[in-house]
Amino acid sequence: MDIIYLNDLRVETVIGVNDWERRIKQTVVLDVELGTDIRRAAAGDDIAQTVDYKAVAKRIIEFAGGSSFQLVETLAERLADILVSEFNAPWCRLRLNKQGAVRYVRDVGVVIERGSRPAKGGPA
Repeated sequence: MDIIYLNDLRVETVIGVNDWERRIKQTVVLDVELGTDIRRAAAGDDIAQTVDYKAVAKRIIEFAGGSSFQLVETLAERLADILVSEFNAPWCRLRLNKQGAVRYVRDVGVVIERGSRPAKGGPA
C-alpha cells in the first residue's frame, strides 16, 4: 500500500467543552495519511487515477471549519469517515492536535486509524 499524506494542515474551528470555547474559533493541526495504490497514476501520469491531495485538504477545511464539536475525538472520527468513504481509501491515519489545550503541554490530541492496512509484503 502506498500512502498519500498531508502534514501540518491548520484549520480554524469551534472545538471544546468550555463556554468560552463555544464562542470562538481555535486552530487544530492535522496530519493525514491515506492508503492508496499510486501505480496507475504513476504509469499514466494522470491525477484522475490517484487521490488528489488538494481535494482532500479542501474537504477537511470545509468540514472542520464549519463544524462545532465539543470533543476532538468526535471531529477526528467524522473526518476519518469522510476520508475513507469519499476518497475510497481502504485505510487512513489521522492525527488531530489541539495545541495549547493543556497548560504546560505544547501538543495534545488524538491519533486514530480506520480501515484495513495490508500487512507488509501482502497484496496492495
